[in-house]
Amino acid sequence: MKKSLHIKHPYMMIILLFLVMLACVIISMGYGALYIAPGDVVKNLFGISGEYQFIIQKYRLARVVLAVLAGAGLGVSGAILQGVIRNPLASPDVIGITKGASLAAMIVILIFPAAPLIVLPLSAFAGAGLVAVLLMIFVRKKNARPSTIALVGIALGAVCHAGMQYMMVKFPGDVNAALIWVTGSLWGRNWDEIKLLAPWLMIFLPILFLLASKLDLMSLGDELVDGLGERSARLRFILIFAAVGLAGSCVAVVGSIGFIGLIAPHIARRLVGTKSKHLLPASGLAGSIILLASDSLGRGLMPPVEIPAGILTAIIGAPYFLYLLKQEAGKK
Repeated sequence: MKKSLHIKHPYMMIILLFLVMLACVIISMGYGALYIAPGDVVKNLFGISGEYQFIIQKYRLARVVLAVLAGAGLGVSGAILQGVIRNPLASPDVIGITKGASLAAMIVILIFPAAPLIVLPLSAFAGAGLVAVLLMIFVRKKNARPSTIALVGIALGAVCHAGMQYMMVKFPGDVNAALIWVTGSLWGRNWDEIKLLAPWLMIFLPILFLLASKLDLMSLGDELVDGLGERSARLRFILIFAAVGLAGSCVAVVGSIGFIGLIAPHIARRLVGTKSKHLLPASGLAGSIILLASDSLGRGLMPPVEIPAGILTAIIGAPYFLYLLKQEAGKK
């Protein structure tokens, strides 16, 4: 049996993760084509110095805030899906949810460019929800194993990806905008995207944190959950609905950034254990750290050329997914 890395006081580890995230925020705001020392970033944020105010306030602050919010949303969404489906391979991208959201968002961007901004997260949520429904129908009928669920999700994601490629061929003039959704990037994002994402997080995150204890019950199986007086079907629907809403809204503003929802909950589980009241905040913080680090590296590795954050998360996440898939196959 593998030893857990979590400590006796998980709240201390959550605080540590929060401090690491703050450090990543400071470093990220200074990282890029023009490097700004962390001390100068802090001075600027507190109004002590205005030397780099234009760069930080105009270009980097909103982007960093968006990385924190989107990373947290994807991390919590992944933790919920892994708990509800009882599958360590489950995450919004692995089971195709982010691809469904990306396809729906791309359709709105390319076919209905004049649509109101609020339509984008709604369409992304609809696309993510459709993929989730298809996956749950398959699971219910086939009683699929964890590795099979992951493979079916990959197939659904591949279909959505093919749809995105078709849209790019159909609308070649707008291919640059479409590519942002395929790879996932924070390039060009500003406070408008934060205003678009924040309300969705304010709706879904409190619901999920309030239901954290219920999520722990789901690991006991439907019969035991029903025996304890809970309606397992309704509880599963609410949790999956909120998780899909989180993933869809995040994809609507940052594109199809993969593997954060897979990696962040596994990191959090090692650090704070499996209780959802600890796991959910830790997963959110871990997701924020991963996205902040990926976006910072993408800006700073080859300036002025920028590598999309989604490419860097895939470089890390794909081998880890294969490792988990091999572990699950070895249990059979």
